[in-house]
Amino acid sequence: MTDPFFFDLEKWERREHYRFFGAMDYPHFNICANLDLTAFDRFRRERGLPFFSALLYLSSRAANEVREFRCRIRGEAVVEHETVSPAITVLGGDGTFGYATIEYRREAPEFLRRAAETIARARANPTIAEDPSRDDVIYYTSIPWISFTAFTHPISLPADSIPRISWGKYFADSDRIRLPYSVQVHHALMDGLHVGKHFTLLQSLLDRPEKEFPARSAGGG
Repeated sequence: MTDPFFFDLEKWERREHYRFFGAMDYPHFNICANLDLTAFDRFRRERGLPFFSALLYLSSRAANEVREFRCRIRGEAVVEHETVSPAITVLGGDGTFGYATIEYRREAPEFLRRAAETIARARANPTIAEDPSRDDVIYYTSIPWISFTAFTHPISLPADSIPRISWGKYFADSDRIRLPYSVQVHHALMDGLHVGKHFTLLQSLLDRPEKEFPARSAGGG
């Protein structure tokens, strides 16, 4: 983890919004919408790419390209990380889950390799212990049994500023494949505009997955 950039709060364009929403007991908001998975699902099946890890890569890529998704509140300060990594839930054989963090890499093959190794370790030794010193992450979870229409994550108060992203069971919609996708974020750091940018970027990546995954990309998960 590299040293983050610290904002000058008095010169920050969001200083009023930061103070207003930061004073709320529950400052998070959640947006849930369906993504079009048609092109991505066809492509990943043809290439033999793992669904979860390939989708996680594209989601992480889209999140890292929106500055606000890399910002965090630390006490009285606001910082911006150069990159943020997905911290995921991994289902174990006994029906319980554990946490694991996949270090983000811009190159898809390297990300998929790391994902396969990290997920395998987490399945073999599941734990819900987290590294409290890290805030350069985004929390991810998958609910592949339900095509949900809304989603809320549990958080402790006072609320942390780490985004939470989840997706559910994909489903057929006429000739398209849709995926319910939820983004929960801290309103002191971003607005619906920024979440909308993430959705737009991710959809563009899903529509042209061949641009992101070289012909020999491989991985597991």
